[in-house]
Amino acid sequence: MQEVDVFKALANERRLQILHWLKDPRAHFRVQVDGDLVEDGVCALLIAEKLGITQATLSEHMRVLTQAGLLRARRIKQWTFYRRDEDRIAGIRALIQSRL
Repeated sequence: MQEVDVFKALANERRLQILHWLKDPRAHFRVQVDGDLVEDGVCALLIAEKLGITQATLSEHMRVLTQAGLLRARRIKQWTFYRRDEDRIAGIRALIQSRL
């Protein structure tokens, strides 16, 4: 994770919204057929639907967030599920505090 990647990832309103929703997925997403919302993460399809964007557009947002270390991805069957990487996010909070 590079500092610049983190700040680039956070500099987009949709990505910030995704991070907010994934902080409490049960409050923001319906129950999934496969995978637990908290343990496994939220299916990319549900996130794309909630944002009103295509899966291709969502994939780019998720790639940026994952490369920045903010999310973890997990495959279940043909679907990709995403959840926040809370350990990395805590490290990023510490990084921001030390830099600002």
